[in-house]
Amino acid sequence: MNTEARATAVPDGRLSRLARLGSLATGVAGGMLAEGARQLAAGKRPKVSELVLTPANARRVADQLAQLRGAAMKVGQLMSMDAGNLLPPELAEILAGLREDARTMPMSQVVQVLETHWGKGWEQGFGRFSFTPCAAASIGQVHRARTHDGQELAIKLQYPGVRRSIDSDVDNVATLLRVSGLLPKSLDVAPLLEEAKRQLHEEADYRREAENLQRFGSLLADANDFVLPQAVAELTRSDILAMSWVEGVAVESLADAPQALRDRIASLLIGLLFRELFEFRLIQTDPNFANYRFDTASERLVLLDFGATRPYSDTVVEAYRRLMAGAIRGDRAAMSTAAQEIGYFQDTIHAHQRDAVIDLFATACEPLRHPGAYDFGASDLAVRLRDAGLKLSLDRDFWHTPPADALFLHRKLGGLYLLAARLGARVDVGRLAEPWLG
Repeated sequence: MNTEARATAVPDGRLSRLARLGSLATGVAGGMLAEGARQLAAGKRPKVSELVLTPANARRVADQLAQLRGAAMKVGQLMSMDAGNLLPPELAEILAGLREDARTMPMSQVVQVLETHWGKGWEQGFGRFSFTPCAAASIGQVHRARTHDGQELAIKLQYPGVRRSIDSDVDNVATLLRVSGLLPKSLDVAPLLEEAKRQLHEEADYRREAENLQRFGSLLADANDFVLPQAVAELTRSDILAMSWVEGVAVESLADAPQALRDRIASLLIGLLFRELFEFRLIQTDPNFANYRFDTASERLVLLDFGATRPYSDTVVEAYRRLMAGAIRGDRAAMSTAAQEIGYFQDTIHAHQRDAVIDLFATACEPLRHPGAYDFGASDLAVRLRDAGLKLSLDRDFWHTPPADALFLHRKLGGLYLLAARLGARVDVGRLAEPWLG
């Protein structure tokens, strides 16, 4: 989450949100005409794709989606993470920027949200309430408060209109990207968009997130290395999540910390993912770095934001167990069978395409096979995974949307790899996985 976000009112009506997207389409078209005229004046014959993907149009798309927030912003974030290899580089860069661009509600809108759900006079229940948010993301922002008895709280407020605009926003953004030419016609994103809607409806239910927070708190009750906030049920509503305040610094700010601390943090998070998959069968799938903080006083890792929590079936978990175990042994036949059960292969897949997918899995499992600590900071693993995925995605006869379970698990694993690389961490991944992979 961005703690230095700009304040702009969130359009909360269907017509006002549609008007935003309409003005964006008009702006993109106008930008295309201006760029076309400029290139013609210079003696060039411009291509339509060159006119669409101008820096000015890129800024228009990113700016309008960021102002809409909610589903419009989230679909851009999801597509940048889950389909980035299949998008034009210019569009991938636009959408990736949305992960960092969070804008906050002005004070008047904050008061409106609070009065709607807590009623007038709500402020009498607090000794202090900060109207300046300490964090902001795609569907809500966080404020710090203190009760009269001195309890420090984090109050997450959902942006107005998010829930009722989810389906239409996702459809409108997809249509806009398709019509504008920013999205390749050959790319079938329908399954991804449906999954985006489903996930957003779940994330927009803050009571559900409070339940997830409580459940993870119970599952990790024996893990002294982690600390989670506690939900405050009497203050939590569908659009407001009240939690105990937990101190901590951003994990990425520890890039210059002692090597042992960086190694420990990355090891804790990767080890936790193995527990989530193989033991809990319940995964917090959002790899945003802002979801992890470090309490320097207690030396514990703080876990935040359980909106994007996803259960995994025994069948899928067992298939991933065999896939990873096969990768460690170099057993490509076992890997292929497991990948088939997860849903990676269509009936029409060619042998060379199947081999390419198995190669990609083998590369992703490189840290598992590595003897001892794997040096993420010195590795080009992320680049190799990106290049292999891009090469595979260019084979349009092969590509289809993998199952949602796989997309979200890979999104989480990729995020942890990226964080480990950012920290320059050295992690014995094989040892962390051994209890489940043997």
